[in-house]
Amino acid sequence: MIGVKWYGEGLFHRETVLGENLNASYVYPLTSGDFVYNRLFAWKESFAIVTEEFNGKYVSNEFPRYKVNSEELLPEFLYLFCLTKKMQKEILRRSVGSSAVSRNRLKEEIFESIEIVLPPISIQKKIVSDWRTSVKNIKKIERDIASSQINMERTFLKHINLAIAEPNLRKGAFAVKWDELNRWDTFYFREDFIQLNKEIKKLRYDRLGNIINFTTRPWSENMFEDDTLRYVEISAVNKDEGIIGYRLIDKKNPPSRATTLIKTGDILISTTRPYLGAFAVVTEEYNNCICSSGFSIADNYDTSRVNKDFLMFFLKSQAGLRQMEQLMTGGLYPAITQYELENIIVPLPDLSLQKEIVNDLIREQRSLVKEKCNLEIIKKQQKNSIETFINEISKG
Repeated sequence: MIGVKWYGEGLFHRETVLGENLNASYVYPLTSGDFVYNRLFAWKESFAIVTEEFNGKYVSNEFPRYKVNSEELLPEFLYLFCLTKKMQKEILRRSVGSSAVSRNRLKEEIFESIEIVLPPISIQKKIVSDWRTSVKNIKKIERDIASSQINMERTFLKHINLAIAEPNLRKGAFAVKWDELNRWDTFYFREDFIQLNKEIKKLRYDRLGNIINFTTRPWSENMFEDDTLRYVEISAVNKDEGIIGYRLIDKKNPPSRATTLIKTGDILISTTRPYLGAFAVVTEEYNNCICSSGFSIADNYDTSRVNKDFLMFFLKSQAGLRQMEQLMTGGLYPAITQYELENIIVPLPDLSLQKEIVNDLIREQRSLVKEKCNLEIIKKQQKNSIETFINEISKG
Protein backbone atom coordinates (compact mmCIF):
# COMPACT_ATOMS: atom_id res chain seq x y z
CA MET A 1 0.00 0.00 0.00
CA ILE A 2 1.35 3.38 -1.09
CA GLY A 3 0.85 6.92 0.24
CA VAL A 4 1.61 10.42 -1.09
CA LYS A 5 3.94 12.66 0.90
CA TRP A 6 3.20 16.31 1.63
CA TYR A 7 4.87 19.22 -0.17
CA GLY A 8 5.32 17.40 -3.47
CA GLU A 9 7.87 14.97 -1.99
CA GLY A 10 6.54 11.97 -3.95
CA LEU A 11 5.22 8.53 -3.07
CA PHE A 12 6.17 6.28 -0.17
CA HIS A 13 5.54 2.73 1.01
CA ARG A 14 2.94 2.88 3.80
CA GLU A 15 2.57 -0.79 4.68
CA THR A 16 2.34 -4.30 3.26
CA VAL A 17 -0.86 -6.23 4.05
CA LEU A 18 -2.51 -9.48 3.03
CA GLY A 19 -5.61 -9.04 0.89
CA GLU A 20 -7.69 -10.90 3.46
CA ASN A 21 -6.72 -8.33 6.08
CA LEU A 22 -7.75 -5.27 4.07
CA ASN A 23 -10.47 -3.09 5.57
CA ALA A 24 -11.37 -1.62 2.18
CA SER A 25 -13.52 -3.50 -0.34
CA TYR A 26 -11.32 -2.33 -3.20
CA VAL A 27 -7.77 -1.11 -3.74
CA TYR A 28 -6.39 0.32 -6.96
CA PRO A 29 -3.12 -0.45 -8.80
CA LEU A 30 -0.76 2.34 -9.82
CA THR A 31 0.80 2.61 -13.27
CA SER A 32 4.03 4.43 -14.14
CA GLY A 33 3.30 7.94 -15.37
CA ASP A 34 -0.05 8.24 -13.57
CA PHE A 35 -0.86 11.47 -11.76
CA VAL A 36 -2.07 10.81 -8.20
CA TYR A 37 -3.07 12.90 -5.20
CA ASN A 38 -4.23 12.50 -1.61
CA ARG A 39 -7.82 13.75 -1.28
CA LEU A 40 -7.37 14.46 2.43
CA PHE A 41 -4.17 16.50 2.11
CA ALA A 42 -4.29 18.02 -1.36
CA TRP A 43 -4.09 21.38 0.43
CA LYS A 44 -0.68 20.22 1.77
CA GLU A 45 0.69 19.82 -1.78
CA SER A 46 0.12 16.05 -1.63
CA PHE A 47 0.53 15.39 -5.37
CA ALA A 48 2.85 13.01 -7.21
CA ILE A 49 3.73 11.28 -10.46
CA VAL A 50 3.98 7.48 -10.25
CA THR A 51 7.55 6.37 -10.93
CA GLU A 52 8.63 2.88 -12.06
CA GLU A 53 9.49 1.99 -8.46
CA PHE A 54 5.79 2.14 -7.51
CA ASN A 55 4.33 0.57 -10.66
CA GLY A 56 1.85 -2.18 -9.70
CA LYS A 57 1.64 -1.12 -6.04
CA TYR A 58 -1.76 -0.19 -4.59
CA VAL A 59 -3.64 2.76 -3.11
CA SER A 60 -7.03 3.17 -1.45
CA ASN A 61 -9.86 5.26 -2.84
CA GLU A 62 -8.44 8.25 -0.91
CA PHE A 63 -5.84 8.54 -3.68
CA PRO A 64 -7.45 9.35 -7.07
CA ARG A 65 -5.32 8.35 -10.07
CA TYR A 66 -5.35 9.90 -13.53
CA LYS A 67 -3.91 9.03 -16.91
CA VAL A 68 -2.99 12.32 -18.53
CA ASN A 69 -3.39 13.07 -22.25
CA SER A 70 0.30 13.88 -22.79
CA GLU A 71 -0.36 15.33 -26.26
CA GLU A 72 -2.00 18.28 -24.54
CA LEU A 73 -0.73 18.19 -20.95
CA LEU A 74 2.46 16.71 -19.54
CA PRO A 75 1.83 14.90 -16.22
CA GLU A 76 4.89 16.62 -14.73
CA PHE A 77 3.58 20.06 -15.73
CA LEU A 78 0.23 19.29 -14.06
CA TYR A 79 2.12 18.16 -10.94
CA LEU A 80 4.21 21.36 -10.84
CA PHE A 81 1.15 23.53 -11.48
CA CYS A 82 -0.66 21.91 -8.53
CA LEU A 83 2.22 22.92 -6.24
CA THR A 84 2.01 26.64 -7.07
CA LYS A 85 0.75 29.02 -4.39
CA LYS A 86 -2.17 30.16 -6.52
CA MET A 87 -3.34 26.59 -7.16
CA GLN A 88 -2.85 25.61 -3.51
CA LYS A 89 -4.98 28.57 -2.42
CA GLU A 90 -7.71 27.44 -4.82
CA ILE A 91 -7.47 23.84 -3.61
CA LEU A 92 -7.81 24.88 0.04
CA ARG A 93 -10.80 27.05 -0.81
CA ARG A 94 -12.56 24.18 -2.59
CA SER A 95 -11.71 21.41 -0.12
CA VAL A 96 -14.57 20.44 2.17
CA GLY A 97 -14.86 18.50 5.42
CA SER A 98 -15.77 18.48 9.09
CA SER A 99 -12.57 20.22 10.19
CA ALA A 100 -10.85 23.22 8.64
CA VAL A 101 -7.43 21.74 9.43
CA SER A 102 -7.32 17.97 9.26
CA ARG A 103 -10.39 16.67 7.42
CA ASN A 104 -10.45 18.85 4.30
CA ARG A 105 -11.01 16.61 1.28
CA LEU A 106 -10.58 17.63 -2.33
CA LYS A 107 -13.14 15.46 -4.08
CA GLU A 108 -12.41 14.29 -7.61
CA GLU A 109 -15.28 16.18 -9.22
CA ILE A 110 -14.10 19.40 -7.57
CA PHE A 111 -10.48 18.86 -8.60
CA GLU A 112 -11.56 18.11 -12.19
CA SER A 113 -13.62 21.31 -12.35
CA ILE A 114 -10.65 23.61 -11.59
CA GLU A 115 -9.42 25.53 -14.64
CA ILE A 116 -5.66 25.68 -15.22
CA VAL A 117 -3.32 27.45 -17.61
CA LEU A 118 -2.47 25.21 -20.57
CA PRO A 119 0.54 26.59 -22.47
CA PRO A 120 1.79 24.98 -25.71
CA ILE A 121 3.40 21.59 -25.20
CA SER A 122 6.79 23.06 -26.19
CA ILE A 123 6.61 25.51 -23.26
CA GLN A 124 5.54 22.72 -20.91
CA LYS A 125 8.54 20.64 -22.04
CA LYS A 126 10.86 23.56 -21.33
CA ILE A 127 9.50 23.97 -17.79
CA VAL A 128 9.65 20.22 -17.12
CA SER A 129 13.17 19.93 -18.55
CA ASP A 130 14.47 22.73 -16.32
CA TRP A 131 12.75 21.13 -13.34
CA ARG A 132 14.27 17.70 -14.06
CA THR A 133 17.75 19.24 -14.30
CA SER A 134 17.35 20.94 -10.92
CA VAL A 135 15.95 17.72 -9.39
CA LYS A 136 19.08 15.83 -10.54
CA ASN A 137 21.29 18.45 -8.88
CA ILE A 138 19.26 18.26 -5.68
CA LYS A 139 19.38 14.44 -5.65
CA LYS A 140 23.16 14.54 -5.99
CA ILE A 141 23.48 16.90 -3.03
CA GLU A 142 21.13 14.68 -0.99
CA ARG A 143 23.23 11.61 -1.83
CA ASP A 144 26.39 13.46 -0.79
CA ILE A 145 24.81 14.43 2.53
CA ALA A 146 23.59 10.86 3.13
CA SER A 147 27.08 9.54 2.33
CA SER A 148 28.64 12.00 4.80
CA GLN A 149 26.20 10.88 7.50
CA ILE A 150 27.05 7.22 6.90
CA ASN A 151 30.79 7.97 7.02
CA MET A 152 30.34 9.95 10.23
CA GLU A 153 28.61 6.99 11.89
CA ARG A 154 31.29 4.57 10.66
CA THR A 155 33.96 6.83 12.14
CA PHE A 156 32.10 6.93 15.45
CA LEU A 157 31.79 3.13 15.62
CA LYS A 158 35.41 2.70 14.63
CA HIS A 159 36.49 4.96 17.52
CA ILE A 160 34.73 2.66 19.98
CA ASN A 161 35.97 -0.53 18.25
CA LEU A 162 32.59 -1.72 17.00
CA ALA A 163 31.88 -3.22 13.58
CA ILE A 164 28.26 -3.63 12.44
CA ALA A 165 27.43 -6.61 10.24
CA GLU A 166 24.83 -6.45 7.47
CA PRO A 167 21.32 -7.60 8.49
CA ASN A 168 21.19 -11.36 8.06
CA LEU A 169 18.06 -13.44 8.66
CA ARG A 170 18.67 -17.01 9.76
CA LYS A 171 17.66 -19.77 7.37
CA GLY A 172 16.99 -23.36 8.32
CA ALA A 173 17.39 -24.83 11.78
CA PHE A 174 19.75 -23.41 14.39
CA ALA A 175 20.56 -24.09 18.04
CA VAL A 176 20.45 -21.64 20.95
CA LYS A 177 21.79 -22.14 24.45
CA TRP A 178 19.02 -22.32 27.03
CA ASP A 179 20.36 -19.36 29.05
CA GLU A 180 20.28 -17.22 25.85
CA LEU A 181 16.68 -18.13 24.99
CA ASN A 182 15.12 -14.79 25.97
CA ARG A 183 12.41 -15.07 23.32
CA TRP A 184 10.94 -17.76 21.10
CA ASP A 185 10.72 -15.83 17.79
CA THR A 186 13.48 -16.36 15.23
CA PHE A 187 13.70 -12.62 14.36
CA TYR A 188 15.21 -11.98 17.79
CA PHE A 189 18.09 -14.29 16.87
CA ARG A 190 19.03 -12.54 13.64
CA GLU A 191 22.76 -13.13 13.25
CA ASP A 192 23.78 -9.47 13.15
CA PHE A 193 21.84 -8.85 16.40
CA ILE A 194 23.63 -11.66 18.18
CA GLN A 195 27.04 -10.63 16.84
CA LEU A 196 26.52 -6.99 17.87
CA ASN A 197 25.64 -8.05 21.41
CA LYS A 198 28.80 -10.16 21.64
CA GLU A 199 31.00 -7.33 20.27
CA ILE A 200 29.72 -4.76 22.78
CA LYS A 201 30.25 -7.19 25.65
CA LYS A 202 33.94 -7.41 24.72
CA LEU A 203 34.20 -3.74 25.72
CA ARG A 204 33.58 -1.96 29.00
CA TYR A 205 29.82 -1.44 29.06
CA ASP A 206 26.71 -1.14 31.20
CA ARG A 207 22.92 -1.27 30.90
CA LEU A 208 21.20 1.95 29.85
CA GLY A 209 19.05 1.75 33.00
CA ASN A 210 22.20 1.98 35.12
CA ILE A 211 23.52 5.02 33.22
CA ILE A 212 20.49 7.28 33.02
CA ASN A 213 17.55 7.83 35.37
CA PHE A 214 14.19 7.16 33.76
CA THR A 215 11.30 9.05 35.28
CA THR A 216 7.63 9.88 34.92
CA ARG A 217 6.38 13.44 35.24
CA PRO A 218 2.60 13.77 35.04
CA TRP A 219 0.97 17.17 34.64
CA SER A 220 -2.28 18.77 35.71
CA GLU A 221 -4.37 21.68 34.42
CA ASN A 222 -3.52 23.95 37.35
CA MET A 223 0.16 23.96 36.34
CA PHE A 224 -0.70 26.17 33.36
CA GLU A 225 -2.40 29.54 33.10
CA ASP A 226 -3.18 29.36 29.38
CA ASP A 227 -6.05 27.33 27.94
CA THR A 228 -3.75 25.66 25.42
CA LEU A 229 -0.63 23.56 25.88
CA ARG A 230 2.32 22.83 23.60
CA TYR A 231 2.26 19.15 22.67
CA VAL A 232 5.28 17.26 21.28
CA GLU A 233 4.20 14.07 19.54
CA ILE A 234 6.46 11.36 18.14
CA SER A 235 6.22 12.75 14.59
CA ALA A 236 7.68 16.05 15.91
CA VAL A 237 11.01 14.39 16.76
CA ASN A 238 13.50 13.04 14.26
CA LYS A 239 16.92 11.44 14.32
CA ASP A 240 18.84 14.29 12.70
CA GLU A 241 17.25 17.41 14.20
CA GLY A 242 15.71 16.31 17.50
CA ILE A 243 12.49 18.15 18.37
CA ILE A 244 11.30 20.11 15.34
CA GLY A 245 8.04 21.56 16.61
CA TYR A 246 4.84 21.18 18.59
CA ARG A 247 1.12 21.69 18.19
CA LEU A 248 -1.26 23.50 20.51
CA ILE A 249 -3.87 21.40 22.32
CA ASP A 250 -6.80 22.24 24.60
CA LYS A 251 -5.64 21.55 28.15
CA LYS A 252 -9.18 20.52 29.15
CA ASN A 253 -9.47 18.01 26.31
CA PRO A 254 -5.94 16.77 25.51
CA PRO A 255 -5.12 13.67 23.42
CA SER A 256 -5.06 10.54 25.58
CA ARG A 257 -1.32 10.11 24.90
CA ALA A 258 -0.44 13.63 26.09
CA THR A 259 0.69 12.43 29.51
CA THR A 260 4.12 13.81 30.41
CA LEU A 261 5.64 17.19 31.24
CA ILE A 262 9.15 17.68 29.83
CA LYS A 263 11.94 19.94 31.08
CA THR A 264 15.13 21.41 29.60
CA GLY A 265 17.86 18.77 29.56
CA ASP A 266 15.52 15.76 29.57
CA ILE A 267 16.35 12.92 27.21
CA LEU A 268 13.37 11.76 25.09
CA ILE A 269 13.50 8.25 23.60
CA SER A 270 10.66 7.15 21.35
CA THR A 271 9.60 3.62 22.26
CA THR A 272 7.28 3.34 19.24
CA ARG A 273 9.16 2.40 16.06
CA PRO A 274 12.44 3.02 17.93
CA TYR A 275 14.49 2.01 14.87
CA LEU A 276 13.68 5.46 13.43
CA GLY A 277 15.85 7.09 16.10
CA ALA A 278 13.30 9.70 17.26
CA PHE A 279 15.43 10.63 20.27
CA ALA A 280 16.29 14.12 21.52
CA VAL A 281 17.64 16.23 24.34
CA VAL A 282 15.03 18.83 25.31
CA THR A 283 16.25 22.38 24.65
CA GLU A 284 15.08 25.53 26.47
CA GLU A 285 12.66 26.26 23.62
CA TYR A 286 10.57 23.19 24.57
CA ASN A 287 10.75 23.49 28.34
CA ASN A 288 7.35 22.76 29.97
CA CYS A 289 5.89 21.19 26.84
CA ILE A 290 3.74 18.06 27.13
CA CYS A 291 4.93 14.97 25.29
CA SER A 292 3.41 11.71 24.10
CA SER A 293 3.37 8.59 26.26
CA GLY A 294 5.21 7.02 23.33
CA PHE A 295 8.41 8.55 24.79
CA SER A 296 10.46 7.31 27.72
CA ILE A 297 11.91 10.25 29.68
CA ALA A 298 15.25 10.43 31.46
CA ASP A 299 15.94 13.44 33.70
CA ASN A 300 19.48 12.62 34.81
CA TYR A 301 22.54 10.62 33.83
CA ASP A 302 25.81 9.44 35.37
CA THR A 303 28.22 12.27 34.45
CA SER A 304 31.16 10.36 35.93
CA ARG A 305 30.83 7.63 33.29
CA VAL A 306 29.09 8.99 30.23
CA ASN A 307 29.00 12.15 28.14
CA LYS A 308 25.39 12.98 27.19
CA ASP A 309 26.28 13.76 23.56
CA PHE A 310 28.26 10.52 23.31
CA LEU A 311 25.26 8.60 24.64
CA MET A 312 22.91 10.21 22.09
CA PHE A 313 25.34 9.49 19.23
CA PHE A 314 25.49 5.86 20.32
CA LEU A 315 21.72 5.40 20.69
CA LYS A 316 21.13 6.90 17.23
CA SER A 317 23.86 4.76 15.64
CA GLN A 318 23.16 1.33 14.20
CA ALA A 319 24.71 -0.13 17.35
CA GLY A 320 21.91 1.41 19.42
CA LEU A 321 19.05 1.19 16.92
CA ARG A 322 19.57 -2.48 16.12
CA GLN A 323 19.42 -3.41 19.79
CA MET A 324 16.02 -1.70 19.96
CA GLU A 325 14.92 -3.33 16.71
CA GLN A 326 15.83 -6.74 18.14
CA LEU A 327 13.77 -6.17 21.29
CA MET A 328 10.68 -4.50 19.83
CA THR A 329 7.36 -6.32 19.33
CA GLY A 330 4.14 -5.50 17.50
CA GLY A 331 2.80 -5.30 13.95
CA LEU A 332 1.84 -1.92 12.49
CA TYR A 333 3.28 0.01 15.45
CA PRO A 334 6.23 -2.05 16.76
CA ALA A 335 7.44 -0.81 20.14
CA ILE A 336 9.92 -1.50 22.89
CA THR A 337 8.96 -1.69 26.56
CA GLN A 338 10.53 0.42 29.30
CA TYR A 339 12.11 -2.72 30.80
CA GLU A 340 13.69 -3.69 27.48
CA LEU A 341 14.88 -0.13 26.90
CA GLU A 342 16.69 -0.17 30.23
CA ASN A 343 18.46 -3.37 29.12
CA ILE A 344 20.07 -1.78 26.05
CA ILE A 345 23.83 -2.10 26.56
CA VAL A 346 26.09 0.90 26.01
CA PRO A 347 29.90 0.82 25.64
CA LEU A 348 31.67 3.14 28.09
CA PRO A 349 35.19 4.11 26.97
CA ASP A 350 37.15 6.56 29.10
CA LEU A 351 35.32 9.85 29.57
CA SER A 352 38.22 11.76 27.98
CA LEU A 353 37.92 9.61 24.83
CA GLN A 354 34.15 10.12 24.77
CA LYS A 355 34.65 13.90 24.82
CA GLU A 356 37.29 13.71 22.08
CA ILE A 357 34.97 11.64 19.89
CA VAL A 358 32.06 14.02 20.52
CA ASN A 359 34.14 17.10 19.62
CA ASP A 360 35.12 15.53 16.28
CA LEU A 361 31.53 14.53 15.53
CA ILE A 362 30.14 17.96 16.41
CA ARG A 363 32.55 19.57 13.94
CA GLU A 364 31.35 17.19 11.24
CA GLN A 365 27.73 17.85 12.20
CA ARG A 366 28.20 21.59 11.81
CA SER A 367 29.52 21.02 8.30
CA LEU A 368 26.50 18.84 7.52
CA VAL A 369 24.12 21.49 8.88
CA LYS A 370 25.63 24.02 6.45
CA GLU A 371 25.18 21.58 3.56
CA LYS A 372 21.54 20.97 4.56
CA CYS A 373 20.87 24.71 4.81
CA ASN A 374 22.33 25.19 1.33
CA LEU A 375 20.17 22.35 0.07
CA GLU A 376 17.02 23.99 1.45
CA ILE A 377 17.99 27.26 -0.23
CA ILE A 378 18.44 25.47 -3.56
CA LYS A 379 15.07 23.72 -3.17
CA LYS A 380 13.38 27.03 -2.42
CA GLN A 381 15.04 28.68 -5.42
CA GLN A 382 13.92 25.80 -7.62
CA LYS A 383 10.33 26.10 -6.46
CA ASN A 384 10.31 29.91 -6.80
CA SER A 385 11.75 29.84 -10.31
CA ILE A 386 9.14 27.33 -11.52
CA GLU A 387 6.36 29.27 -9.84
CA THR A 388 7.57 32.53 -11.41
CA PHE A 389 7.74 30.89 -14.85
CA ILE A 390 4.18 29.51 -14.56
CA ASN A 391 2.86 32.83 -13.24
CA GLU A 392 4.38 34.68 -16.19
CA ILE A 393 2.67 32.24 -18.55
CA SER A 394 -0.62 32.79 -16.70
CA LYS A 395 -0.33 36.56 -17.16
CA GLY A 396 0.52 36.12 -20.82
